[in-house]
Amino acid sequence: MNPLLKKAFRAVNFVSGNTMTAEELKKHRKLAEWAGGIATPKGDVEITPFKVGKIRCEAVKPIFAHNPNYAILYAHGGGYVSGGLGYARILSAKMAAATGFTVYSFAYRLAPEHQYPAALEDGLAVWKYLTDNLFSADHILLAGDSAGGNLALCLVQKLISENKPVPKELLLFSPWTDMTGTAGSYEKNAETDPILTKKFVMGAAHSYIEDTDLANPAYSPLFGDFKGFPPVFIMAGRNGILLDDSIRLKDKIEEAGGKAWLDIEEKGWHVYQEMPIHMARQAMKRLSAHVSEEIYGTKDTENRP
Repeated sequence: MNPLLKKAFRAVNFVSGNTMTAEELKKHRKLAEWAGGIATPKGDVEITPFKVGKIRCEAVKPIFAHNPNYAILYAHGGGYVSGGLGYARILSAKMAAATGFTVYSFAYRLAPEHQYPAALEDGLAVWKYLTDNLFSADHILLAGDSAGGNLALCLVQKLISENKPVPKELLLFSPWTDMTGTAGSYEKNAETDPILTKKFVMGAAHSYIEDTDLANPAYSPLFGDFKGFPPVFIMAGRNGILLDDSIRLKDKIEEAGGKAWLDIEEKGWHVYQEMPIHMARQAMKRLSAHVSEEIYGTKDTENRP
């Protein structure tokens, strides 16, 4: 990446702080909403707010080629400490346009004010609302980026443990699967990832949970059980510090007999799909091709990863 562009990313980035002070968190959250305002595609979707109990949600519906028979439930990233509906609109709008499905996002409670299991409880509540009222579980795709990917994985593991129906598939963008911070890509890609830093990741982890065992599968789903897991499509950037979280996730799912795909963008970084750049648009074309093949059996040899 161009050094000046990298510097600019870090200057406005809300997931690269060194501390979890109240002032730092306020800045992260403000920048997250600002990022949503400037990076969300305009004119391609209709946005309808609603609530599930006290949880603020949005339905992001594509204006063109809408398929009402399937939906995506999306959990936003931000280290469990920042992000919200404004930030979630970036990938919500892109996924809606790419798939033709309405994307449902939700503003789960944030740490440190609301620690584990608050976010998981909120995710389960929205999942229950959708499956009780709008769609069968096998007509919902569950998506998440970064911490939202962690939440999506934990949610499915929770559903499986309770013998409940699971989503048709997961769509994950640079998921945070291991809270121990011991993966090699943290050090290897420390200078190449313009978005995320290890200091932020570990600070967020300790803000989200009180338990000192960061390898607990309740928060680090990589170490959980993947038997009976639905298919998972993972997208990651070669230069992201969480790259190994994606690689090891694919391996664990396949070891358990499940199906997983890993799309690695050689020039990409942590959740690069959010950026208004050509590389991100190409990634969404690959996502579209994958979903079309899995849902409709339509093969797109040009864009299929």
